[in-house]
Amino acid sequence: MTPGEIRLAVAADVPAVRAVTDAAYHPYIARIGVVPQPMEADHAADVRAGRVFVTGEPVVGVVVLQAYEDHLFLDSVAVCPDAHGQGVGGRLLRFVDAHARALGLGEVRLYTNAMMWENQEIYPRYGYEVVERRVDGVYDRLHYRKRLV
Repeated sequence: MTPGEIRLAVAADVPAVRAVTDAAYHPYIARIGVVPQPMEADHAADVRAGRVFVTGEPVVGVVVLQAYEDHLFLDSVAVCPDAHGQGVGGRLLRFVDAHARALGLGEVRLYTNAMMWENQEIYPRYGYEVVERRVDGVYDRLHYRKRLV
């Protein structure tokens, strides 16, 4: 894999997908009071379904996507803390846009926990806008969308 290349994950990547996801989301457990959903995902099933893309050798970035009829849902984006500040997250978010366009979808949607303040600074820089806030049980989430032009 060339530096910066993003590829579809394969079964052999599942341990790395789990490790990067856990490393990225673990710091939020104490802040939000629950284990973030991406840490509890069935990574092997997501990889088998063709929903997971990775970057780095070893893997340092992961994105989990789900295509719907009218939008691409960005289920999770995770960057290994050791790779922060190296542009991995930005490359992944630009890939999401390109993937949505390739699928003929004009919108990307995602949500983030309201207590993950860092995300509230990052997503607007990449063109996402908050469309609503929903409280569902223990989760207080901000829902974002990005319309692709």
